[in-house]
Amino acid sequence: MKHNIRNIIFDLGGVLIDWNPRYLYSQLFRTELAVDYFLERVTTFEWNEEQDAGRSIDEANQLLIGEFPEYTNEIKAYYGRWEEDMLGDAHSEVVHILHHFVNHPLYGVFALTNWSAETFPLALKKFEFLSWFEGILVSGEEGVKKPDPEIFHRMLSRFDLEARECIFIDDNLRNVEAATKFGIKGIHFKNSEQLIMQLKEKGLDI
Repeated sequence: MKHNIRNIIFDLGGVLIDWNPRYLYSQLFRTELAVDYFLERVTTFEWNEEQDAGRSIDEANQLLIGEFPEYTNEIKAYYGRWEEDMLGDAHSEVVHILHHFVNHPLYGVFALTNWSAETFPLALKKFEFLSWFEGILVSGEEGVKKPDPEIFHRMLSRFDLEARECIFIDDNLRNVEAATKFGIKGIHFKNSEQLIMQLKEKGLDI
């Protein structure tokens, strides 16, 4: 099947890299109910995303500690123990898919990630495969995050890519939908088998 995809853009956390605050807070709280409460009411998804958009960790901590002083130690642990207790292993099956495209003459391989600028260097040290990409755009360094259309504009502009020649893989549906509206083909990642199937359906050589 003829196709025009020339570049594959990977999300990182949730696609290539396992990351989950529950790994840490299951150690700090006695019950899953307590973990749920803390993650849903204190260190919320929205709070974390502001660090992905460029807010400093120090500012983020002070904001929450001011609001929830009874959780001071647990709040500080979010980033204080981020690398050893929240950052998991690579998803080896997806790394294998990445390796296939890195070594394929038809495709360029890039990454677009919502990630704090302060913690991303830790991931670079831990995961050697991050050096395989031709380019990585990190939201925390840009001050803008997915699904804002601006970050897709910057991605294409920074690496001289054409939207119609790109496919974007992300585990967050809203980000995939935003990329699609921008003219980039998208895959909502669920697992490696589903990813391979959808890449084949879109005509990629895998």
